Amino acid sequence: MFTQRVAVRRFALMLTLLVAFSVLFVAWATLQQRESTLAIRPASQSVSVPDGFSIWHHLDANGIRFKSITPQNDTLLIKFDSSAQSAAAKVVLDRTLPHGYIIALQDDDNHTAAWLSRLRDTPHRLG
Repeated sequence: MFTQRVAVRRFALMLTLLVAFSVLFVAWATLQQRESTLAIRPASQSVSVPDGFSIWHHLDANGIRFKSITPQNDTLLIKFDSSAQSAAAKVVLDRTLPHGYIIALQDDDNHTAAWLSRLRDTPHRLG
């Protein structure tokens, strides 16, 4: 009888640990998939925002997948599943778009990195 209770308690403990580790794993996997945004805006008022179709064409031609392209005010926002995809897209768009656009990475969960990216990228795209 005593060994039966010990066996039941061990089973309950192992089941509890298994559920806890499963919850932690799912939470960790969810946190690792961070959405990232790339913002394209004109450097001056004389330049208009590029159309989404041309951006789609440049990204598709280079095999870069994205979630959405959305115009917002005077900015074109492109959402990606990861910051690696948005960084690759930034490289492609820096190379293919004409001068006069500011292309900035904006990780949705890290405002400091977004500001640093804007400050670092702004002089490169002006002129």
